[in-house]
Amino acid sequence: MSLKPMVLAALFGLAATTSFAHDYQIGDISVAHPKSFETAPGVKSGGAYMTITNTGDTPDRLIEVRADFPRVMLHNSVTEDGVAKMLHLEGVDIPAGETIELAPGGIHVMLMGLTAPLTVGTEIPATLVFENAGELDVTLNVETRGTDAENHSGH
Repeated sequence: MSLKPMVLAALFGLAATTSFAHDYQIGDISVAHPKSFETAPGVKSGGAYMTITNTGDTPDRLIEVRADFPRVMLHNSVTEDGVAKMLHLEGVDIPAGETIELAPGGIHVMLMGLTAPLTVGTEIPATLVFENAGELDVTLNVETRGTDAENHSGH
């Protein structure tokens, strides 16, 4: 293989990788891969997930998420006495120097009042509101759901 095709292949690979990069930054807060999962017809709620890192020396707190749904809330999935349930959270602490994962089966964002299914490839604009860092606009990419734990149809 000559050098030119190898360079083109490498550049294409880099472009493909960066085109899927899905990270956001505001101050010391970085948000990686905000996403939601597809939902089935008739399902009235979905979840949103992401990784939030605080690289600073001061703690912060995610206090609100806004998106174009009737209700958007922070929740935590817990199991008490063998029964799974959702607890509403007033905020999510992001300690200094730490990473918090919003994931199925744990802390997550609930998107409630869906009037149509979330479909793969859809991009959902959202705003994350941090107590100290301020407001950060992100895009939730709707992806294929992998497991039942990622399905919020039971809400």
